[in-house]
Amino acid sequence: MPDESVLLDTDVFSYLLKGKGDNADRYRKHVHNKRAAVSFITVGELFSGLYEAGANPERFEAVQAKLQTVVIVPYNIDICRAYGRLVLEKTATRSDRTMGVNDRWIAACAIHHGLTLITNNAKHYEST
Repeated sequence: MPDESVLLDTDVFSYLLKGKGDNADRYRKHVHNKRAAVSFITVGELFSGLYEAGANPERFEAVQAKLQTVVIVPYNIDICRAYGRLVLEKTATRSDRTMGVNDRWIAACAIHHGLTLITNNAKHYEST
């Protein structure tokens, strides 16, 4: 049984979903022997991408099957509080945070649950 859980950002989950290529290879080692989780936001982003691409029913089924292999972190009041703090937080230079809304939600999930966030877009989360 894995003794550590990690939260996969949407990009990393997508790479692993495809299962091949340099990006999948790069992140597979970070997930090996760990319990993988994704945020409810990632699930929404995945379905948004499928609808935008006009994906066929088989592709939807493949994504849903892969989602069954990870823990899906739902929202709760404490995650909402963590999100609220992130919205107001300033960067080290006291400039307004430029983190996107969905990235804030994903970060709030990781912060609340004490999970390591694995992302290919570290710049989206700097100063988090």
